[in-house]
Amino acid sequence: QPQLVESGGGAVQAGGSLRLSCKVSGFALDSYAVGWFRQAPGKEREEVSCMSANDGSIRYLDSVKDRFTISRDNAKNRVYLQMNSLKPEDTGEYFCAAGPVGLCVTIDYWGLGTQVTVSS
Repeated sequence: QPQLVESGGGAVQAGGSLRLSCKVSGFALDSYAVGWFRQAPGKEREEVSCMSANDGSIRYLDSVKDRFTISRDNAKNRVYLQMNSLKPEDTGEYFCAAGPVGLCVTIDYWGLGTQVTVSS
């Protein structure tokens, strides 16, 4: 059964860093694009970053460019999101996701999320 489990969230002050990790099981990670999404209270879920399955393509939300870095380790079945220079507006529930087509065109699997809270 496909499963994605996020970890690494927490509470930090503005300017701090966090590294989110997503442990994947139940499907072949190397065949899937992987992404991180977030949802703030009262707002819609938005894509933060997506990495393609095999051509190295990466996309970032404009507001996180140069601060966040997505990476994957297919051998370890893990996906990461390094978040630096965090801002209060980065606060939200962060979800790991995987999809079979392009850059997160469709999402087949979702994690349950990990909370990130950034205080000013």
